[in-house]
This record gives sequence, structure tokens and C-alpha cells, in this order.
Amino acid sequence: MRELRTEAFTAERAWEVEGIPVLTAEVALPEPVPLADRVSRRIHRYYQTQCRAFLRYCESLLLPQAAAEYRTALAASSPLPEFRAELSYRVTYNQDGLWSLYTQSRERVGPGPELVTRRSDTWDLTEGYPVPLGDFFPKGAGWKKRLVTLAAEEIERRIRAGMGEYLPEWRKAVRRRFNPQNYYLTEEGLAFFYPMYALAPGNLGVPTFILPYNEEAPKRRST
Repeated sequence: MRELRTEAFTAERAWEVEGIPVLTAEVALPEPVPLADRVSRRIHRYYQTQCRAFLRYCESLLLPQAAAEYRTALAASSPLPEFRAELSYRVTYNQDGLWSLYTQSRERVGPGPELVTRRSDTWDLTEGYPVPLGDFFPKGAGWKKRLVTLAAEEIERRIRAGMGEYLPEWRKAVRRRFNPQNYYLTEEGLAFFYPMYALAPGNLGVPTFILPYNEEAPKRRST
């Protein structure tokens, strides 16, 4: 299989307190079409599981917060809040036997900015399993140091250009918060990212960096 055809499957759920809606969750995740082989079925099960996990998370963690905000507003005769959580996806690469995407949740429960959480997967469509980041680099290439250095250089460039403020300890965080699972492929290069708030205030969203394809970052897995 060189490419994967998918459509979005959706789910929605709402929770109430005393008959008043306080939290709604919407999910849109990929579903291979058709489910005609073991790889497609495995990917289908993977994102079905992610959907169920997200809804459980909303019910177990977000719903109590939403209920507390509802009761606080009710006691203060303030407008009653209704909070939302969303999980969506974006396919970023789909060729050469590789299928890459990220899923992203957005939630807002209580005061403060919206929280954005990103996850990513790059699938080998021949084997039907996610590809480790290290497989895109020659053996012994020191790819982690290369990516951390690229991120630090890009942050310095953005600071000089006045493109947002970063946390005082961003130099330590760019090393400590690096996660090799947080990557995906694009047409331009290999993208890797850090969690929201790891390097910068929330207004900068999810810090993302791209390593262009070259001999240090081939699009295909090393063998």
C-alpha cells in the first residue's frame, strides 16, 4: 500500500448537571476506507480506541470541573457556562508507503486560555505499525542533538525578529521536554513539536519546528 484513503468518523456527547448542559465533546478522527486489509483494520482500531479514551477523559476529568464552574455561577447568579472539548485530526503526509498525521484536542473548562494538546503518528503502510523517529536518520547520526539544536536556533531567530516571547528557562526546556514521539512528516520536511506551555506562554500555541529533507533526514526509513 503506497497511500491510505480515509474519511472522518465523528462522535458527539453531552453531559448535564441538574438538566442543564455543562459540557459537550466532539470528535472527528480518521477511518480507513475501505477496511479491506489488516493494516487498515489495525489503524481503524487504533483511532477508535483514541476516540473512546478521549470521551472517558472528558467524563472523568473535565466534567467535574465543568460541574464546579456551573455551581459557582449558579450561586453567584452569573451566566451559566457551557464548556466544549474537541478532538480533530490533520493528515500531513500520504505517499511513499508512509501515512503521517497529528490529532489535536482543544478544551476550555473554567477561566484561562484554551488548552491545546497535540499527538502525532507516522505509519508504515507496509507493516502497519508506527515508525520511530530514529528510523528517519542514518545510524549514529545524533539526530536528537540535531533536532534540539535546530529548535534552539529557530527560537533565537524568532526572538530577534520579535515573533513572540519565550519562557526564561526555554533553553533547558528545549532539551528536557523533547519527546521523540512528537513528530510528523510534511511535504517540506520532518516536523517536531513541544507541548503547549513547555517553551512559551499559551498565546504561542504548540511550538513546532521543521527539519528540511536532506541527507540527515530522509523521508524513507533507514534500513
